[in-house]
Amino acid sequence: MGTPDNAAADAQEHTGIAAQDWAQASADPHYRAAVIDLLGALAYGELSAFERLAEDAKLAPTMDDKAELAKMASAEFHHFERLRERLSQIEAEPNEAMEPFAAALDEFHRQTAPSDWLEGLVKAYVGDSIASDFYREVAARLDADTRDLVLAVLDDTGHASFAVEKVRAAIEAEPRVGGRLALWARRLMGEALSQAQRVVADRDALSTMLVGGVADGFDLAEVGRMFSRITEAHTKRMAALGLAA
Repeated sequence: MGTPDNAAADAQEHTGIAAQDWAQASADPHYRAAVIDLLGALAYGELSAFERLAEDAKLAPTMDDKAELAKMASAEFHHFERLRERLSQIEAEPNEAMEPFAAALDEFHRQTAPSDWLEGLVKAYVGDSIASDFYREVAARLDADTRDLVLAVLDDTGHASFAVEKVRAAIEAEPRVGGRLALWARRLMGEALSQAQRVVADRDALSTMLVGGVADGFDLAEVGRMFSRITEAHTKRMAALGLAA
């Protein structure tokens, strides 16, 4: 998952909405709608991650690998349950909150179905990390209660170190694998960023949160810088995998 060191969510001082709790911030109906969208998108993403990891386990070459992926899938499902519970707590219908994001996420997974075990590992590592970086950036602009929940469900399930270890070992054993996986990772990066931008553009409340209005001082220039930070973090993760970005 994403690393906290490159995320705006680590800012030590919070102002505006970020300094408020949910009870205060949710008095603004536009902000409340944005948070419901955000939690809905996250919840469906976690449910999709659970399904994908369970599916990827079938491609695993050893029993230990299967068990490791099953454990990660279980962690993703637990995250999903926490988000679904929170949506219910704030009187939002979880399925209705998730539904607007289902088609885009399903299409992303359809377009990027891995052909083997290693592609599946790279997809989980690259795709999940880009999503985590994006949500961490947004989390810096959320009320304290919502921010704590979002950061908690973005905790690394162990997939990052597992993927790095397995992919680096595979490249060491057969160096030419690296070229194929590097091309695959570049494709994933492009698809993931396009999908994130589409989702935000389609949801007025979320786009308002990102470009101003609800979010304190978050303008279009800052959105550009945000995507630059996400791209930079991706380059570092590729290097950790032993691949060229």
